[in-house]
Amino acid sequence: MRTYLVTGGAGFIGSNYIHYMFRKYDNEIRIINVDKLTYAGNLANLADVENRDNYTFVKADVCDSSAIRKIFAENDIDRVVHFAAESHVDRSIKDPEVFVRTNVLGTLVMLNAAKEAWEKEDGTFKENKKFLHVSTDEVYGSLDYDGSYFYETTPYDPHSPYSASKASSDFLVKSYMDTYGFPANITNCSNNYGPYQFPEKLIPLIINNALHGKKLPVYGDGKNVRDWLYVEDHAKGIDMVQEKGRLFETYNIGGHNEKQNIEIIYTIIDTLQEMLSDDDPRKALVSRDLITYVADRKGHDKRYAIAPDKIKEEVGWYPETCFAEGIKKTIKWYFENEDWMNNVTSGDYQKYYEDMYKNR
Repeated sequence: MRTYLVTGGAGFIGSNYIHYMFRKYDNEIRIINVDKLTYAGNLANLADVENRDNYTFVKADVCDSSAIRKIFAENDIDRVVHFAAESHVDRSIKDPEVFVRTNVLGTLVMLNAAKEAWEKEDGTFKENKKFLHVSTDEVYGSLDYDGSYFYETTPYDPHSPYSASKASSDFLVKSYMDTYGFPANITNCSNNYGPYQFPEKLIPLIINNALHGKKLPVYGDGKNVRDWLYVEDHAKGIDMVQEKGRLFETYNIGGHNEKQNIEIIYTIIDTLQEMLSDDDPRKALVSRDLITYVADRKGHDKRYAIAPDKIKEEVGWYPETCFAEGIKKTIKWYFENEDWMNNVTSGDYQKYYEDMYKNR
């Protein structure tokens, strides 16, 4: 049985990846989920797998070298899928140090632990061991509105503390591949959306606020463009890179769903109006009148767009979910999981939200 060590598995993308892997492989694999359970880590995301014999949760910080090395010492790890990261740009602007610690030092700890466990006496590595580092398109910087795309060969040009920390972690992984022949891949993805996403991110924030008749904050003029990737498509891409990707390569995973932020908000409002029944009192609350333009984010990149040509050609992956379909599936999930949303939008999250937007 192949054993996967998944870091940050209680977060949004990590938990969706774990669900995808168990749906695909069932009892053929074992997954060890390591998560510090910060504000965005939620074990409720994995409530339906926690009793599986082939699933183990370990509460640990990826920066804790002793804890991570202990996991490798006690288990024969075949695959590492490294999601664990601080990921919200606004938070990185407010507190860059946390991002450098988790995203850079945490990646270094994971690399060292895997290298120690997998390296043979002659300096080569055990067969069939692979480390996959999950990164972001934000490391490439910003594109103009000219139809250009990010490719794997695009020079890095990060603009926020978040993207700079991810770029640094990418370079660490690259250095281990080049220096030691460490068996790894890097994937850079576009903006994910779907079930279990923490509601500080655009799509769940707008869904939740609209259903409660709250303001829908829009940075600047709302014309910044992002490429949107349904999270299950991303999970499939990660698995396919680990199975079919060439070692030491980077693969961009993009959704071919470029949208302006304001267009996303219009689509969510229209889709909510379509999906809510006429006798649902929330339908009357959902309106474009809720849209509120706020001061633009510092260093706000204009446009991200990924060309997933390489992963399609070499691995056979392509995005299967168009945005119109994906947003309906996402909204349906939030309709069916109101308790989940109510739980994560209480306490510290509300305080953070008020602090972030009170002066705008």
